[in-house]
Amino acid sequence: MKGHVRERGKGNWYAVLSVRDPQTGRRKVKFIALSGAKGKREAQQHLARIVTELDTGTFVEPVKTTVAEFLQRWLDHVQTQVQPRTVRFYAEQVANLIPALGRVPLSKLKPEQISAAYSAALAGGRRDGKPGGLSARSVHHMHRVLKQALGQAMKWGAVNRNVAALVDAPKVVRVEMRTLDVSQAVTIIELARGTPIFIPILLGLLCGLRRGEICALRWRNIDLDSGQLSVVASLEEVRGGVREKSPKNGKGRKVALPPMLVAELRRHRLAQAEWLLRLGVRLIDDHHVCVRENGETVWPTSVGRAFRTLLRHHHLPLVRFHDLRHSHATHMLVSNVHPKVVQERLGHSSIGITLDTYSHVLPGMQEDAVAKVDAMLQAAMNKREPK
Repeated sequence: MKGHVRERGKGNWYAVLSVRDPQTGRRKVKFIALSGAKGKREAQQHLARIVTELDTGTFVEPVKTTVAEFLQRWLDHVQTQVQPRTVRFYAEQVANLIPALGRVPLSKLKPEQISAAYSAALAGGRRDGKPGGLSARSVHHMHRVLKQALGQAMKWGAVNRNVAALVDAPKVVRVEMRTLDVSQAVTIIELARGTPIFIPILLGLLCGLRRGEICALRWRNIDLDSGQLSVVASLEEVRGGVREKSPKNGKGRKVALPPMLVAELRRHRLAQAEWLLRLGVRLIDDHHVCVRENGETVWPTSVGRAFRTLLRHHHLPLVRFHDLRHSHATHMLVSNVHPKVVQERLGHSSIGITLDTYSHVLPGMQEDAVAKVDAMLQAAMNKREPK
């Protein structure tokens, strides 16, 4: 492939290439702007790079599409591939990226521009008008979404490299997990007895269910005779209502129920049948286990709100409803339940996630294991000592 450089006006360098038209097969002259070339020597270096990329099939012709235009196109693309809640999450991160990077041409986006955008977001990137910047975790989410979007841009041929992959995201300091000990758990259970939040608390503390899984749980998913429930769906809030989806890891799971919870669920089912009957509705297996007083579906945010109200009313330390799930896992691990069993009850996709999430419990388990092994070896050695 032949080509040369030409200056049009002062400092405006172009690569002039003789290329073959893929449709007609005839040769034609193609002009490519060499942005950033300062002088003829740099223009010739750019030309050599372009010729090499054309020969290897990796050349992407510069376009005038901005980062903002591309990200909007990418959002439209992912709407058919992920859950609506995930789309909203992506849109929030895109909204954080556009002020700093939106006007930059996609083909000219550089790693230093991305890094500067992250620094600006940490210093003062809030969009709600309040002073201060975004947290390191929020900027980390921005980085993850931008990197994913630019990966798609490479597949579409809009860019020839993912510049976000060349930038390091801010380091996120893991927040210490808050869990309830057994005494605190019993206190909350007793205080919640007789309130609408009672059964959700039991399902969180004794089974490790998520809010969405609790709200989607129906009586047909529970076998009180065998003491098991099946997690087959999760309730997700969307604009204008709620929708059922598959559990977080995409798979259902069975969870064994403790006898105490079986007894409470029997009483709850009887009470629910009585108040639904007063509304003129007969309880069937398709009804949700947790419903409002008017028989309508309970939303996940309502569960979290009712739990916080209970804690504030009794002046208890504020923890999230999701921390009941963490507490359930911690109680099992402290009781020497095998991590594989914990993984299955929580519905983690791999045991590695379980071990990584609850690594704070493992040091104590290791000490206990070492003590047991040492005692076993000492006993064996004592038996072999001569009398």
